[in-house]
Amino acid sequence: MKKIFIIAAMALSLASCNDEFLDKYPVTDISEETAFGSYDNFKAFTFPLYDMFTNTTIQTSVNYCAQSSCYNGDFYAGYITTKSSYNPYAFQTVSQSASGNGWDFAYIRRVNIMLSNIDKCASMSAAEKNHWRAVGYFFHSFWYMELINRFGDVPWINKPLNEVSPEAFGERIARKIVADSVLTRLQWAEANIGEFTTKDGSNTINQDCVRAALSRFTLREGTWRKYHKLGDYEKYLTECARVSKVLMAKYPKLYTGCGTEVTPGSGYGEMWTTEDLGKVPGIILYKPYNALVPHNFSYQEHISNSNYGLHQATVDLYLCKDGKTISKSPLYNGDKDPYSTFRNRDPRMLLTIMPPFKVVENGANKPADNPKATWGYTNNPADREYIDLIGVNSSCANPGVGMKRLPAQNWGASLLPYSPNIVDKQIKAYICSYSGYFLWKNYTLWEESGTATLNTSDKPIFKIEEVLLNYAEAMWELGQFNQSVADESINKLRERAAVAKMVVSDIDANFDPNRPTDDDGNLIDPLLWEVRRERIIELMGEGFGFYDVRRWRMAKFFINKQQKGFWTTKDAVSKRGLLNETTHLADPTLTQGYAYLFADPVNTEGKGWLDKYYLYQVPTNEIVLNPALTQNPGWEH
Repeated sequence: MKKIFIIAAMALSLASCNDEFLDKYPVTDISEETAFGSYDNFKAFTFPLYDMFTNTTIQTSVNYCAQSSCYNGDFYAGYITTKSSYNPYAFQTVSQSASGNGWDFAYIRRVNIMLSNIDKCASMSAAEKNHWRAVGYFFHSFWYMELINRFGDVPWINKPLNEVSPEAFGERIARKIVADSVLTRLQWAEANIGEFTTKDGSNTINQDCVRAALSRFTLREGTWRKYHKLGDYEKYLTECARVSKVLMAKYPKLYTGCGTEVTPGSGYGEMWTTEDLGKVPGIILYKPYNALVPHNFSYQEHISNSNYGLHQATVDLYLCKDGKTISKSPLYNGDKDPYSTFRNRDPRMLLTIMPPFKVVENGANKPADNPKATWGYTNNPADREYIDLIGVNSSCANPGVGMKRLPAQNWGASLLPYSPNIVDKQIKAYICSYSGYFLWKNYTLWEESGTATLNTSDKPIFKIEEVLLNYAEAMWELGQFNQSVADESINKLRERAAVAKMVVSDIDANFDPNRPTDDDGNLIDPLLWEVRRERIIELMGEGFGFYDVRRWRMAKFFINKQQKGFWTTKDAVSKRGLLNETTHLADPTLTQGYAYLFADPVNTEGKGWLDKYYLYQVPTNEIVLNPALTQNPGWEH
């Protein structure tokens, strides 16, 4: 049975109670003396801290609502687009923040209360005390990772405060000092956390979770320091390489799918569509969902108002199966029809974006394995190319795994007769995307889709795939990336995805003639760009994008683009009864071209990314309450 993160203050009632305990303290008077008398008391008190992993302040959140969690991190990064919302950073619509904005120390206070009571607990051994101190350091550090990423300099709070504590009215501490403190705490936690699975339960914070957080944090902080010219970054990148290597040795296998005859790369797709991630290799920590604690990720991708899709520039990042870019590969078929766009591409693309198809509603040519289907094949064999490819997933013996099938259907099991669909009123706009590239990373057919919140697939929090990418990038930054490093990191991901391996010696200035520049206009090193490309593709839709483009100082390249959709004709657009008439061709003088929703943010609107966006605004109410706080550059007025 799945274990559930129990997030409720009533968890304190798990404290062991006996007659002597009741004689000393009334059961209705919960205090620090009654709350921290045993090992189980500390376990109960920390349960609400697991809420961090579903808190939408963190953009890798696996919150139960898909459209307010991890997708937003990649939307802000410019990787994905929406049907109705301007990218706030591209069009400078980021609102001023009087309160909130992620400036929140509630978790920090809870951790500090717990930490301050460890040494007072006479019933715990020294090892048990070290264990809970390590767990506390993990959660304290995990939230500070977000605070640092948003605000840079932040107050360092490492003890419980009250309304008269002088620290509550202190200054912001330099980012480098706070980050070094986080690093020290995570390293201590790695060395001292105990093996108490029988007491804590499985899928709880352990040494590998601490290491995964270390891997993420040290890469993020090291590259931020390097590309934002703060200095003293090598120790972070070296630590990232070390701890990542330890995890890679412990988790040598990637999940390859539920059977032997599966869609290429299906193990990649099933990380987000699997009933029980506790059985999946490479999962370090995950958020379990079930009928009592469900989510709506899959439901959101079965409805006509699903908000997210990819745009053409992101689609163009996907390599061909031979490991070459679309500008160099002889396998590339062009993008003038959707079938060509997907053909011979990295299979992770069709497991992230719904591929094209067409069927006949109530047609006579029924699929052989489903003679009672409400549809039939067309007379054009090309229309079933991706139906057949995706349909191989039906060989999975476990109905709670994978199960992406074409043709697609909406939440009420109504048939989508073709894709891409840019909102056709004749088919009631079932599963539509104005860009033509519908995001369906969490789409399954085995989960309940008729009710908004009855999906139960588990979602990953820490997994070895991210660690492999962290390691590869850190090794490049340290000047140590070679073929051996590529083989033990990126090429493991490529092998599972059925993409040709990266050959380091082949990657030179001509490998991708369209490689980007950083915010200073400098071309990105060819090999570094391929390492970063692999990260973007593997983690697409998981919320890492806004963290990445900011630490790389590449926000302008990704966010200032005019987001275009698939190639279409003016006649096709006008005939489809669009719900949003602003959807049109990028060049309105042509009869065909790339569809788009929004104008060019820079050349047409005179907007675009501002350097002040690299750090968030400190809420103005906080500065009113504490005048010692300073504002981040650019947000002063």
